[in-house]
Amino acid sequence: MRLEELPDDVFVLGAHARDWRDAVHLAGEALVAGGVTTDSYTERMVRVVEEFGAYIVIAPGLALAHARPGPDVVHDGLAVVTLDEPVAFGHPHNDPVEVVLALAVTSNEGHVTVLADLANVFNDPTATRSIAQAATVGGVRAVLGQARPEP
Repeated sequence: MRLEELPDDVFVLGAHARDWRDAVHLAGEALVAGGVTTDSYTERMVRVVEEFGAYIVIAPGLALAHARPGPDVVHDGLAVVTLDEPVAFGHPHNDPVEVVLALAVTSNEGHVTVLADLANVFNDPTATRSIAQAATVGGVRAVLGQARPEP
C-alpha cells in the first residue's frame, strides 16, 4: 500500500471526539468505511493504548493508532482523521492531538512502505498542522504528496 492509493472513504475531516478513545474510534470507523478492517480492529487499537500508553502520539499533535496484524484486517490500509478540537492522549510532550492516523496491516512487514512514506511527509514540521487545517480531502492529499483532482 502506498499513500497515493488511499480511497476517499478513509479521510474524515473536522470530526469531534470527546477524548482519545473517541478519536481512535473515529479512525477505526474510517478504516471500516474504506474496507480495510472490520469493527473488532478498532477495539484492538484502543486496547493497545490502554495497555502501552500514549506512545502512539509520535509527534506534536499527531497520533498513529494501530494494532498487530490479525484476521480483522482485510488488507493493508491507512485512515486520516482530523479533529475539530484537539484531545489529550496522555503523552507528556506531544499532546494534544489534532490528527489521528490509523494503520492496519496484514503482516508484520506490511507497514514498512507506508511508514517510510509517512516519515517523508512528517519530516516537514508543518505537515501535521497543515493536515489539521485542511478543509478538503484534496487539501490533505496535497500535504501527503498525493494531490489529484477531486471529483
